[in-house]
Amino acid sequence: IKSPNMRKIILAIFIGGSFTLNAQHDTEWERKFEQMGTMLPTPNSYRTASGAPGKDYWQQKADYKIRVELNDENQSISGSETITYYNQSPDQLSYLWIQLDQNMRARDSETPLVRPTALKDTLNTYELRSYASEFEGGFKIGKVTNEKGSPLDFTINKTMMRINLEQPLAPGSNVTFGIEWSYNVNSRLLDGGRSGLEYFPEDDNYLYTIAQFFPRMAVYDDVEGWQNKQFLGRGEFALTFGDYEVDITVPSDFVVGASGTLQNAKEVLTAQQLSKFEEAKKTFDKPVIIISEADAKKAEGSKASGKKTWSFKADNVRDFAFCASRKFIWDAMAVQLSDDNAPLAMSYYPKEGNPLWEEFSTLAVAQTLETYSKHTVEYPYPVAISVHTASIGMEYPMICFNYGRPDQNGNYTDRLKHGMISVIIHEVGHNFFPMIINSDERQWTWMDEGLNTFVQYLTEKEWDPNYPSRRGPADRIVPYMSGAQGLARPIMTNSEQIRQFGNNAYAKPATALNILREVVMGPELFDHAFKTYSERWAFKHPTPADFFRTMEDASAIDLDWFWKGWFYTTDYVDVSVDNVKWYRMQNEENGLETRDVKVTDATIDGDGAEGFGEVAETFAFKSLGDRTLGEYRSTLDNEGIKQNLANKNFYEVKFKNNGGLVTPLLIEWTYEDGSKELEKIPAEIWRMNEKEVSKVFVKEKKVTNILLDPGKMTADTNLEDNVFPRESNSSRIDKFKQGGK
Repeated sequence: IKSPNMRKIILAIFIGGSFTLNAQHDTEWERKFEQMGTMLPTPNSYRTASGAPGKDYWQQKADYKIRVELNDENQSISGSETITYYNQSPDQLSYLWIQLDQNMRARDSETPLVRPTALKDTLNTYELRSYASEFEGGFKIGKVTNEKGSPLDFTINKTMMRINLEQPLAPGSNVTFGIEWSYNVNSRLLDGGRSGLEYFPEDDNYLYTIAQFFPRMAVYDDVEGWQNKQFLGRGEFALTFGDYEVDITVPSDFVVGASGTLQNAKEVLTAQQLSKFEEAKKTFDKPVIIISEADAKKAEGSKASGKKTWSFKADNVRDFAFCASRKFIWDAMAVQLSDDNAPLAMSYYPKEGNPLWEEFSTLAVAQTLETYSKHTVEYPYPVAISVHTASIGMEYPMICFNYGRPDQNGNYTDRLKHGMISVIIHEVGHNFFPMIINSDERQWTWMDEGLNTFVQYLTEKEWDPNYPSRRGPADRIVPYMSGAQGLARPIMTNSEQIRQFGNNAYAKPATALNILREVVMGPELFDHAFKTYSERWAFKHPTPADFFRTMEDASAIDLDWFWKGWFYTTDYVDVSVDNVKWYRMQNEENGLETRDVKVTDATIDGDGAEGFGEVAETFAFKSLGDRTLGEYRSTLDNEGIKQNLANKNFYEVKFKNNGGLVTPLLIEWTYEDGSKELEKIPAEIWRMNEKEVSKVFVKEKKVTNILLDPGKMTADTNLEDNVFPRESNSSRIDKFKQGGK
């Protein structure tokens, strides 16, 4: 490969030191390697500088006793609850805040008011309905009473309700109160939502996936005080841990699955169902069918009269949800996570989900528990449930609602199969983020969605090394990162202000963590730090700073540059191999102090042709500052140096940071003999000049090609300038015209 340009260059070699072939000049300094400092909250006795909970860390607790009835005749919920709230803070509380999330669907909801809307030339019925829904949603609060049944004063503000206490709640004390309520259940297909009903006109039955169905305690913590952001529909939930006892009354032929352990199995299951349920607890290789498809079809047409109450108990959870229908097929299997921990993986699904669900759902649940337990904390709950629905997935402690429906003939594509498996892994994975590692979803969507999507990617690869993961691999985020910057916002943006929600809150943080694991830290250091974070904050309320600090504390790696670039900016990776120069020593017999050097130059001309040039002119060494080369001669083995340097190849490579996001350099060298070598340069190479850097590499063999990021592991958005010599666009066109590949 010949270069059209050759020029003289003065080469300074510092014997016994480093090679410096060009000066780097500061351009605009953007402080990419400065410490985050005041960007993070000041450490204190509640949350330490290491990212761990401090000696005075505290959090509140709320226990619930709930009685709820599902009315299948008019698709409504009515219930009552007794809440015991424990004030474990150092503060005296004169009032309590309750979340009324169903009020997002009330007629006076602010949700439709704050959503920008526009009309298209043509609209379908569903789109028109979204502008003028007639659904009568929202909680109807009956009464709020103290422990003795006397009324308590309360004020409702949209999706929040303040209960004014009769006397302040002192630190270390608790208060018990009751609430009665009802609401109409929304259709997930027509009205949208994370929970609701689906109607099956073919057999005139409903399938209910019920959540946010009871007034829930808001979080009071050391970071925000009372959680005070209204629920507008996107930013999810900040919730307090507690113990639940829940009685769910449904039509007598309904089957119910829920957060927690079924307490009255002998009362609500048939003898055959109970036998299969017990068998599943000892079966580890494949799911046991507890209710078959044939049994579910019979129940669809029976419409038995009467009611039945299913009782559940769930300890140390932040929420509770359930599913109910007479259409359910039910299967389960045990998952051996340790000698004394074998939770049940279970699935509930109508016949419309088969054969896909019977074949894959519970196995995907089991895989999720195994992989997440390895990377975070061992799954602590007795069950993990996947429920089939027609719409989007949604998660709650021990139970989640997932899509994936074959056509009417039971046929499905690989895309649908993988989509269903991915959703199940993702939603079951939410048991860990945020159900156990309990971040505030109302503030920071990425702390649950992004971290969860990252471990979902690891789980998919353990399910199948060739799994077509949609999020996680670095190259899959490139279209988003290289898109219009005006449409992007930093990951560290509140849930309600995020644009391109899926890319910002799910894909980008998941990709960032994958790059952090595979490129920056290495799996061993990353996995230890990530597991340390999970163990530190299991059943607690972490913040972004706690995550950032723990990852550094547990790995001894300063990652401030990484958090700043990936999480606080919309910069992207675009590094180019801008220029390459090749140097070699002349092998002459004269003295070292006059040793001549051959230099070849590789440049890019206006036509796109480039390469490593032929030998240019020669020149001599320079002296070293105040000390002459002669003063060094007495301390050096001239023959040894000559022999060591005579056959070396020196390559000066200039890299340009065009995208702004600093990144390690992964360089693949291709040598004259066809062999290859991969070399990694840490991101700190950019610390003195964030725009461009030069680096000298010494190689035994002659280089014929240099390729940056050969495995597409850094999310570089422009691969054409990653190679040197460049591949001419015209040459590719010529090959195409000639029928080449």
